[in-house]
This record gives sequence, C-alpha cells and structure tokens, in this order.
Amino acid sequence: MINSSVQQIKERLSIEEVVSSYIKLDRAGVNFKARCPFHNEKTPSFFVSTERNNYYCFGCGAKGDIFTFVEEFEGLDFKSTLKILAEKAGVALIEFNKEKEGEKDRLYRITEEATKFFEKNLVENPKGKQASYGAGKEVLEYLKSRGLTEKSIKDFRIGFVKNDWRELYSFFRGKGFSDTELEKAGLIKKTEKGYYDRFRGRIMFPISDSSGRVIAFSGRIFKDDGKSAKYLNSPETPIFNKSSVLFGIDKAKDSIRKNDFSILVEGQFDLILSHQAGFKNTVASSGTAMTDSLVSKENIINNLGLITRLSKNIVLAYDADKAGISASNRFAKIALYLGMDVKVANIREGMDPADLISKVGKDAWRTSIKNSKHFIEFMLDRILNSISDERKIDKEIREKLLPFVNDIESSIEKSHFI
Repeated sequence: MINSSVQQIKERLSIEEVVSSYIKLDRAGVNFKARCPFHNEKTPSFFVSTERNNYYCFGCGAKGDIFTFVEEFEGLDFKSTLKILAEKAGVALIEFNKEKEGEKDRLYRITEEATKFFEKNLVENPKGKQASYGAGKEVLEYLKSRGLTEKSIKDFRIGFVKNDWRELYSFFRGKGFSDTELEKAGLIKKTEKGYYDRFRGRIMFPISDSSGRVIAFSGRIFKDDGKSAKYLNSPETPIFNKSSVLFGIDKAKDSIRKNDFSILVEGQFDLILSHQAGFKNTVASSGTAMTDSLVSKENIINNLGLITRLSKNIVLAYDADKAGISASNRFAKIALYLGMDVKVANIREGMDPADLISKVGKDAWRTSIKNSKHFIEFMLDRILNSISDERKIDKEIREKLLPFVNDIESSIEKSHFI
C-alpha cells in the first residue's frame, strides 16, 4: 500500500517542484543547479535532473529523489516525509494500521495523547466544564497577563499539568500503553515505590519536529516553591534528539524561507510574542541542546542545521544580560563558521524579547529587528562603549573580537573587518 502511495506521489511531483520549494534553483541547460543545502560551498555543485527526477551534489555526494531530499533537508523519518509529500501531491494515505506500528509510532501516539491531556487540563475543570475556577483559570489568566492571546495558546497547544504525583500516569492507565513505553517517552520516572509523573505543577509547551509531530515537552513551573527548576525539559528519547530540533520550527520554517532570515530567541514566551508581533520566522532554543552552556560545537551545528538550509541569514535576539550575551557569542561563533550572516538585535538592558513586546510594544520589537547589526559590529560597539583607554581597547579587540572575525567563512566578508 505504501509503495503504491509513493509511486502516485512521484508521478504527481517533479524533483524541480519539490526542491525549488526549499532552495533557489538556476537553469543549467536541461537541468538545474544550486549551492548545496547539505554543505558549505561558494560555487554551485548541486544539480537537479528533471529527466531522471533526482539530484546529485558533486561536492559532498548527496543524492536521491524527492523523498530523500525532504528527509535530509527537514531531518525527518520516512513516514513524516511521506505525509508532507502526500499533502503536497494531493494523495490520500490509507489510515495507519495500529497493529503494525513500531516503537516510534507508539511513542508519537503517547506524546500526542499527553498533549491533548495537558490542553484539556488548561481549559476544563475536573467535571469536564469550562475552567472558571481553580488551577486552569489561574494558568490562563497568567498566560494572558504575559501577553499571550487565546489564539496563540490554542495554536501552540499550551497546556497544564497539576501538582500531582501520578495524574498523567493515571490518565494513561487502560489506554493500551505499557509503563516502559511511558518511561521511554520521558513522561514518567521509576523509583523503588513505583512510577510517578516527571512533570508536575507546570505549564506545558509541546516541542514538535519540523512536520508538526509532538516529540517532547518543556514545562515551566507555575507556582515557584524555590526548590524546583524553573524549566524542566523532556530527556532524550527514541523520538527526541535535543540536538536536532528548535522550538517552533514547524511554525517558522515557511516564513524563514519566505523572508530569507530567521530570528533566534531563548524562551517560549519570547517566541510566541514575536509570532504575535508578525515575525513568524522566529525559533527558540529553549528545551533543546542549545540551552546547555556546555553544549558541544557539533550539537549547535546540528541545532542550526535546518534553519541554515532554509536561510543563511540569522538575527540573534537573546536577553540583554550576561548569560544572554554569552549565549549569543557561543552561537554566533559557530554560525559564522557555517557561513551564515549573523546579526544581533539590540534588546534594551534588563529586558528579554517578551518584555520588550508586551511592555513597550510591537513597534519597539520591529525596530530592534530592523536595526540589528552584524555580530562583529555589535561586539565592536560594546567594546568601544565600555572602555575608554585606547590600549585596553586594542587588547580587547585582539583577544575577544578577532577570534570571531577569523571564524567568518567568507574571505571577502572577513577582509571587511580586518
């Protein structure tokens, strides 16, 4: 049945149509060429053959058909790719047979069921009526006080889990999933006394892959007791690799491609309010490997992978504090190495993007993005504004700025700053 669907999709979609919806193609005789989206290059070595309906890169050896391209570009598995291309081709897929589903399929079902449970917790009370009292109402009021609209709360599928040791675990009882599967999905933990919920008393933000499937969660503590971490994220699971996803990528990818730049923020509130302000090309690092100060260069490269393929232009919009600047420096160094054009938004001191949008206004955020500076210029301004002694300025530039200049992939751009 799947082979039949694959054939129908291939008959309806040309390689040119699919690839050109992701990257810009230029005519090269009877074929098309482009700079390869799978490795850095200045001269196009990526060719698309309309006759063979496939692609090949003479630089890195990447090759395949429309399915391979979408899988590699989006970082998805075959079933997710099949769904995307089927929708694009207008091919109806036969309903999935649950009896033949594998481990990952069941984990996807678990995270989807959990998402619905968290959503329902937010809008209904225990008797199934609209939340007009209790925790659900409090959380909704809190979210709205942070500037989130009802539409955003619904679109981003924000939910809530009560401060109960086994609320979610009890919900899954009798639904056909084993304790081992729930643990593998990162939703429960095991102790000598049995299983208990990983997330308790938290506002739940689902993390989705680029096709929109929920793969993990980031939970923000609702009532801070001073003992629990402000944010608790899902552990790595068979369906969640922290190094291969960014929060909001499923909603931002089309806008990144259309506008030819991405905006990287830290938190979920930053991202959602940025989307509300009209910048739907915003993604967030919260809940992923990029929030780890000890994250490796390889992990950041993986995290930036999809947005790098969508656009080489990025605006970093982290908090204007020491931690935010440190994170921006870490990401910028690798983004420059990847050949990206890296700019930094000028966020007001003591604010994050969410504060700027909700307290000052959308126009202030638009201005901040519009007036963003190249990372090297931004760093230079910081040095010049903080130091008056010329000798110290020279030392600071040599020690803190030149290493970033050396990381710039383009020799032409590099010479501009030297």
